Amino acid sequence: MSMIKCHTELEFALIAQQIKSLTLSVQAQMLGYSETYANLFIGPIILFPDSMREQISLIRKKYHAPDWNDFLQQHKETLERINASAIPRTSKEYPLLLKQTSRPPSILYVRGSTELLHMPQIAIVGSRRMTRVGQQNALSWSRFLANSGFTVTSGLALGVDGAAHQGALQASSGGTIAVMATGIDKIYPKQHRLLAEQIVDSGGCLVTEFQPGTEPLAQHFPQRNRIISGLSLGVLVVEAAVKSGSLITARTALEQNREVFAIPGSIHNAQSKGCHLLIKQGATLVEQAADIVTELAGALAGLRENLHPESIMLTPAFDFDEDQRLLLDIIGFDPVDLDTLSRASRWPAEKLSQTLVRLELCHAIDNNNGYYQRLV
Repeated sequence: MSMIKCHTELEFALIAQQIKSLTLSVQAQMLGYSETYANLFIGPIILFPDSMREQISLIRKKYHAPDWNDFLQQHKETLERINASAIPRTSKEYPLLLKQTSRPPSILYVRGSTELLHMPQIAIVGSRRMTRVGQQNALSWSRFLANSGFTVTSGLALGVDGAAHQGALQASSGGTIAVMATGIDKIYPKQHRLLAEQIVDSGGCLVTEFQPGTEPLAQHFPQRNRIISGLSLGVLVVEAAVKSGSLITARTALEQNREVFAIPGSIHNAQSKGCHLLIKQGATLVEQAADIVTELAGALAGLRENLHPESIMLTPAFDFDEDQRLLLDIIGFDPVDLDTLSRASRWPAEKLSQTLVRLELCHAIDNNNGYYQRLV
């Protein structure tokens, strides 16, 4: 009888990626029965239906045949050298929304705060060749949404992506996540090396599914886009041509049952035609960032209900400012609708929406179909 090898769940997951027959779809199918990579390789065979057991046996032979120690040690040393971590999809640290998509990455490599992956996110994407108006919108909308308590997620590309990250960095709260199409140690484009470090230093994070050392390849960028949308409650397209990669992100967002928002522009601007196409196809036309805050209120409530207790504990302690205390007093402990709050506070819609979302993010209020109720 062969000895049972002792590996961590992450190590089992890393080994799985080295077995060619264990494609992403095959892993998803098998994990539906085993729940963990450990069970896939050394768990009771009765976990799997009869139709899969021969396949499982073949995979286990491939697991037991080589000595994985050198590979695993090298991988561990690499992560330590670049100050990164790896999260298998079977871990409680894996972001819930991404895990619920049809093709979640088997492993996420992260530099920076892994806690941010569990916070409510809005993806902001768009053209690499943005106009001046597109740049202004990406900066100001990102800053507003970050100040409203959302984490801004984008792809670290030139143009709108970079402006979105920069806008979030200018905010007094929130944070930003950059999803990469390379290894975690290969910043692309090189012009954004400083930006990447600023994201990590500010409490944000870099994320990728590609193992360290992976260079930028054309086919990796569409794969990256599904992670951007999968992590987020919704996707905002600031500017995009009809053939822009941002429209791929928008399509994956729809497939993942996410909200898609688009900013309209001039009919003469080629970088607006992609947004106009999305709007024709059903994307929500938005004219101010507060529109997104309002539209995502229901999705935000759903996310909070589905969060694991461990994820809820990741929410930082919150000190209420004067406006938040005033609004809490107005809301009270009986349900009240938005119109009533608007009349009672006499605040602009933008300020009211922003304050409501921040109170909801720290679990100070509950939003039940548009009726707000104080919880603390």
